[in-house]
Amino acid sequence: MKFHSIFLLILSFIVLSCNGQTSKNVKTIEAEAFAEKIAATPNPQILDVRTPEEFASDHIDNAKNVNWLSNDFVTNAEKFDKSKPVFVYCKSGGRSQKAAEKLNELGFTTIYQLEGGILKWDAAELSKPSDKIIGLSVQKYNKLLNSDKKVLINFYAEWCAPCKKMTPYILQMQKELADKVTIIRLNADENKTLLSEMKISELPTLLLYENKEVKWKHSGFISENDLRKQLQ
Repeated sequence: MKFHSIFLLILSFIVLSCNGQTSKNVKTIEAEAFAEKIAATPNPQILDVRTPEEFASDHIDNAKNVNWLSNDFVTNAEKFDKSKPVFVYCKSGGRSQKAAEKLNELGFTTIYQLEGGILKWDAAELSKPSDKIIGLSVQKYNKLLNSDKKVLINFYAEWCAPCKKMTPYILQMQKELADKVTIIRLNADENKTLLSEMKISELPTLLLYENKEVKWKHSGFISENDLRKQLQ
């Protein structure tokens, strides 16, 4: 019995040691620190693990597109130098976290992951300024708020898992509560100018307006019951 307890203790120590070693190779850092690390690294290896379509719309300077969702992610990742730091990011952090774990398995020794993805990068005003308006302008957005009813704005994305879970009941509320609340859903990928100017760095984001003033704001998943309480 005593031997069995000692064996379990040793096994637990080994597992914890291995997990600790893994976590040391992957460092998740905020946008400003991510930018500073890149600037301080000669010829930085920057991996944008989003889709080619997302990459084409905007990306960090000198980044290479290595799509996490493609079948050849490992093959393309193997082309980079494992002994040098590698910088990884996606849209909001979900894909880059998985990619960073895979890079660690492949033997990369120093992996920096951008916390919150390029949404946080944009919110920190680290992207290049652009006069091009993508989607609604702030002026047109403000016109959506002209209503004698409450207005709920739902920023979402097709790739966002919490957004997908919430979509069915938000669409249902859109019909059921039409006489009390105007619910407007805006695709974040199609309204990048708004996201940047409003500093929205997480999805989904919900904003409830009354007389054009924000009365409630929420980022991340929210249950149907909790959302209904806010709209009463």
